[in-house]
Amino acid sequence: MLSQTVYSLLATAALRGAVVRAACGHNTSATQSCAALGLKFPSKVFYPGDTVYEYETQAFWSNTELMNPTCVFRPESASDVSGGVGLSRESKTNFAVRGGGHMGIKGSNNIDDGILVVMSNLTALELSDDKSTLTMGPGHRWGAVYNYLADYDLVVPGGRLSPVGVPGLLLAGGVNFLGNQVGWSADSVVSYEVVLADGNIVNATATDNSDLFWALKGGSSNFGIVTSFDILTYPSTQVWAGVYSVSGDNMDALLAAVANFSATNTDPLSHIVPQAVVATEDSAIGAVILFYDSATVSRPDCFQMFYDIPSIADSTGFKTLASFAVETGALVTDHINDVFVAGTTVGKTYDELLKGVQITNDVFFNALPDLYAVVPFANLSLVSIDWQPIGDLWQSGSEKANPTGNALGVDPASKGVYLCWAEVVEWTGSEYDEAVMAWVQNTTAAINAATQAAGIFDPFNYMGDAAGFQEIYAGYGAENEAKLLDISRKYDPERVFQTRLPGGFKIGL
Repeated sequence: MLSQTVYSLLATAALRGAVVRAACGHNTSATQSCAALGLKFPSKVFYPGDTVYEYETQAFWSNTELMNPTCVFRPESASDVSGGVGLSRESKTNFAVRGGGHMGIKGSNNIDDGILVVMSNLTALELSDDKSTLTMGPGHRWGAVYNYLADYDLVVPGGRLSPVGVPGLLLAGGVNFLGNQVGWSADSVVSYEVVLADGNIVNATATDNSDLFWALKGGSSNFGIVTSFDILTYPSTQVWAGVYSVSGDNMDALLAAVANFSATNTDPLSHIVPQAVVATEDSAIGAVILFYDSATVSRPDCFQMFYDIPSIADSTGFKTLASFAVETGALVTDHINDVFVAGTTVGKTYDELLKGVQITNDVFFNALPDLYAVVPFANLSLVSIDWQPIGDLWQSGSEKANPTGNALGVDPASKGVYLCWAEVVEWTGSEYDEAVMAWVQNTTAAINAATQAAGIFDPFNYMGDAAGFQEIYAGYGAENEAKLLDISRKYDPERVFQTRLPGGFKIGL
């Protein structure tokens, strides 16, 4: 039953004719709710034809995310967000929330026939007095955060590409350049401001709402809407970083180097992102992002196994993290059709880790003729597979930065090094969407079957690289999955963030 306030807003909206303005072919419930929201926040709700609506509904990285919300709500405070959630809850209207708009899954941060809540105006950036923490609004992308901190010779463990959004990365866990020192990005978050399903605004820290604090570190949008993050800062002037590329003839050497680094690296200042990239229908090249957190050490010994392979291009050098994130961000093509798919192999020895990269690489590339049979090669902008080693160094950094733990359930001590792999396909032409999705699902199933047969499969799928068809929480372990479900039901007993906010990876559905 609607509250009297919501009922009055809906009735008044209808009488004033705002419903007619919002209609535009959308369903009546969403139309009336948008009209009521517009009466409550008259300067913050926008409809098709409005400049702000047209801008915000296009402000996504991927074409996959483009949809047709009934209206756009652009709040300016946690209180505004609370009011919007309350109205959507009581009027039983679906809504979506967009931070940086970088999750390329249809419906993850946009909606048809509902309210799109955009965080564009929640853009706080403020250092604490001692500069040990940074308060960030969810409307930022990481490039803006790094640029702000560069003036203070500080960094935070955020996205590795400047266009990636702040909230999506942090709520997924967050793979970052400093991971071997401080673990997941979420491990450095010390406080969340959260709007709950009942409209209350709470803080979640290690001591206040500590169960919610734990759940937000990898639990996505199942508990509330985060309107502010406080994250630890770390000193940094420059780093040694760049992309080191090798020819396809040296792909076997690159895969061996990946396994070698993953099995033997003991230097926490290091970070790598190796990948194999399709160059032509018959060839590929290898590349590895190299990152070393030092303003004085060039070509560190821990990367020698990569330097031993002849390069065809090498951009490594001293630079700020902010400028490097721009360099890697150049890999992002706006308004492209895309899909990312995640998976993991595990290994305790060089041989097991080598088997992991070889099997995933070989199955992926052996499946390419099937992709070319349904999508013209000229329409494929990027086809690649990459690997992310997460081992003891990473876990040690995680526990040091965040003694309370996170929801991800990663356990290198018992399982060995996680090699989290990601398939990437980007293409032009929406007529190929179904063909690409069918291909990646088939290829992912083949990779998982092959790694299971080899005894190196793990069910962990990193949310930040996962596709909409994938399971996430089972990979966190049964105990963590059950705990997340309990916390979700505690803070959202009406399941607003499962049913009214349908986008993203939901627990308990």
